[in-house]
Order: sequence, then C-alpha cells, then structure tokens
Amino acid sequence: MKVILREDVANLGKSGELVTVKDGFGRNFLLPRKMAVLATEQNVRQLEHERAVISARNVKLKGAAEEQAKKLGSVKVTIRRKVGEQDKLYGSVTVLDIAEALAAQGQSVDRRQLHLAEPIKATGQYEVELRLHREVTAKIKVEVQAEA
Repeated sequence: MKVILREDVANLGKSGELVTVKDGFGRNFLLPRKMAVLATEQNVRQLEHERAVISARNVKLKGAAEEQAKKLGSVKVTIRRKVGEQDKLYGSVTVLDIAEALAAQGQSVDRRQLHLAEPIKATGQYEVELRLHREVTAKIKVEVQAEA
C-alpha cells in the first residue's frame, strides 16, 4: 500500500514523503490516526503543492524547538525519593516523573520527548535527553535526592 505521510513517523519517513507500507499497518494504524493518506493520483498532485507548505511548517517548528531548547538548557530538576542501603531508590525515577517535575516548574514537555535509556534507580545527578524536533535536542539536569 502506498501512502503519503502527513507527520513524521519514526523508522518510516518524514512528513510529505511517499512510502510503501504493509496493508495492515496503513489501514489499522496510519490512516485512522490521520498520520497518512492514500497515495491516489489526486493526493500525489496535492502533495506536490503541499511540500512547500510542509517545509515552511518544519522550519517554523524547528525554530520554536530551538527556542525551547535554549530555555530548557538551564533547567535543573530535583526529585526526592525514599532510599535504602547504598543510596538505591525504592522504585525508580521514570520519564513520567521527570515530565511532572518539569510541569511543576512551568515547562510543558511531553513525556514521549524525554529519552532515558533506563529508569534511574540511584541518587545522584543525571543528564536526560529531550528531543524537541528531529534535528533539535536539549539536555536537562536531573538530580535525585534522598527524602528526609
């Protein structure tokens, strides 16, 4: 099945590209979520027209992401958790915890933009990557402290 992507899809393509996908993936995932449209002759002609619009939108989104990355570059998040022996946490700190801490500081960030290789399970300072755009990333400092 040939589809035209309306949004960037990881491991598939960027918005505006004509890609071939398996029928089930296109029919059950991409089309219902309006992430793609079928590649009919009319849609392909419309795609040519919309490429300029899409590229302008991407430039605007990249500029906004770079501006947000500058703001977030100086942000430091402190999370307090109960600890056991050798400063190991009861439980762990996940991207959801970090996103909530950022929201408490007034920074609206989607948790899916935060990339943490594995949950934090010990106290200390960590750098967490924040992917705001496919070309723009920021690193925020996360400090995990023992609860008093």
